[in-house]
Amino acid sequence: MNSSADNSFSFFPRLRLFRRKMATSRHLRLVAGVACVLFVLFLAHPLDSPQILPTAPRPQGSRPQAEPVVILQPSPSSRRKVTFKPSSFDWTTVEQHFPVELKHKLPTGAPKPQKPVQHDFSHYVHDPVTRDRQKAVRAVFERSWNSYKEHAWLRDELAPVSGKGKTTFGGWGATLVDALDTLWIMELWDDFYLAANAAAQLDWQNTTETAANMFETTIRHLGGLLSAYDLSGEQALLDKAKELGNMLYMGFDTPNRMPGFWLNFEDAKRGVQVAGTNDPSASPCSLSLEFTRLTQLTGDQRYFDAITRITEFLERTQNESKLPGMWPKLINFREERVDGESGFTLGALADSLYEYLPKMHALLGGLSPQYEKMHRAAMDVVTKHMLFRPMLPAEEASKHDILFVGDAFARPDRIDRVAEGQHLTCFTGGMFGLGGKLFDINEHVEIGERLARGCGWAYDAFPTGVMPEIFNMVPCDGSWDAPCPWNEERWKTEGSKNLQKGFASARDTRYILRPEAIESIFLLYRMTGKEDLRDLAWQMFESIVNATETELAYSAISDVTVKGPTTKMDSMESFWLAETLKYFYLIFSPPSIINLDEYVFNTEAHPFLRPKP
Repeated sequence: MNSSADNSFSFFPRLRLFRRKMATSRHLRLVAGVACVLFVLFLAHPLDSPQILPTAPRPQGSRPQAEPVVILQPSPSSRRKVTFKPSSFDWTTVEQHFPVELKHKLPTGAPKPQKPVQHDFSHYVHDPVTRDRQKAVRAVFERSWNSYKEHAWLRDELAPVSGKGKTTFGGWGATLVDALDTLWIMELWDDFYLAANAAAQLDWQNTTETAANMFETTIRHLGGLLSAYDLSGEQALLDKAKELGNMLYMGFDTPNRMPGFWLNFEDAKRGVQVAGTNDPSASPCSLSLEFTRLTQLTGDQRYFDAITRITEFLERTQNESKLPGMWPKLINFREERVDGESGFTLGALADSLYEYLPKMHALLGGLSPQYEKMHRAAMDVVTKHMLFRPMLPAEEASKHDILFVGDAFARPDRIDRVAEGQHLTCFTGGMFGLGGKLFDINEHVEIGERLARGCGWAYDAFPTGVMPEIFNMVPCDGSWDAPCPWNEERWKTEGSKNLQKGFASARDTRYILRPEAIESIFLLYRMTGKEDLRDLAWQMFESIVNATETELAYSAISDVTVKGPTTKMDSMESFWLAETLKYFYLIFSPPSIINLDEYVFNTEAHPFLRPKP
């Protein structure tokens, strides 16, 4: 199939050939006239034609001219005033019932020179195929955003089938705040300023909820406001972030300064909050990037002091769990103990605890060595007890050198590896890659790439082209880096007859528009420069759009194993716009947009500026 843009490009070499055959000036004048007409038509229908075939081969060979650095700034005429409006309640007026001296401040001194994270793209050229893919992603974002604006403005989420709004995170416009930096990155200036002005006037007191989820409010709302400020410089957004930070800071007002899972508003005012005894480890331990960035931007050391107390707890207890080097899924924060739980994972309940260790090293400019120390120790345990290869037929295995990360269960006499995969754990490819780059561990970059490619392979293994929430695999015996011959008899005993070889079951068949697979594929592309990762990303993008599209936008689906139409769940979480589509857009964008040596992403894909040496 030829597109109009393809025909425009192919015209010029044909014209040159034709001119060599013409002998008379009359014919030359005729050709020149035709060329002028076609050139005008070309200008009238430039490269943003949606008809370019995205799967056309990318130009090969030398790239003589590099793409200029892209600076994301609106023109003066596109800028709009963003006005801060204070919330109706000021949390700084509430007494701290368990006050502490601020003993932790941001490390001083110049940031240390860091190892480069991003591949050298000095000869990168933004070719037409990639440009068209980038625009296709933006079109999907705009379709989703416009439906949110029309049907769910200022609500937390759009219900993309029924067209209603949902309140899921306090009623504070989670989708609106979460999407701010994506709007900026995609240069949707009018929508950015519309949303930014609305975000700067949110009232944290205006909620029907009695409590706020500390983790979700921090990563989505606080992270979204800070990132939007880092990109735009709009002071009103930082003022609103500080206002929210003051509210969330009250969550640390417990006897041992460990926050609970919920910030209960009345309990906070009365001074009766306590830390949890069986809370997800990721919840209090994934607030560090956002609170650190808030201190960096405001100079208020309270936020950094609060999260550093959690860091000290992690450092002190890392070798006290039943799997020394890691922290369990659930932690007794009230008694500050990690020895009561036997399950360990990089998936749900614990994921971003580990994700934030190398990211904090980057955000602090390498001035806090405990983050590298904890990351190295944890990854040693992961590589020993949790990585696995799926057992695949020889031909399939020869084409796909892939890894997955499972769970571990500590028993009195051994550590059991559980070959269960989660869509959530697909973030680990990027985590291994980042740690490998920052700390010069080349093997970890290779592991990260194999993990990222494993998730891409899992997408392609299901009829919809999308991977499920949770699945079990038939793992190779022995170490993940040992030979793994195919065993047909074992497959017949342990494998699923309804799934592709390699899988034992799909325990949770949903796809809820998650970002983790494309997150790692994007990050490994930026770290390695391997172009085939972009083709893998495009295949995933097309499959997701085909499986999730509704009349209004895109929806979570209940079963990725079906052939034919999917059942929509009428859910479009804010991370669809904040993370999934942002990562898809960035992998098809010039690498100078959100350079990994200049930014570090929080777990909701909000880029924070890294300090410069």
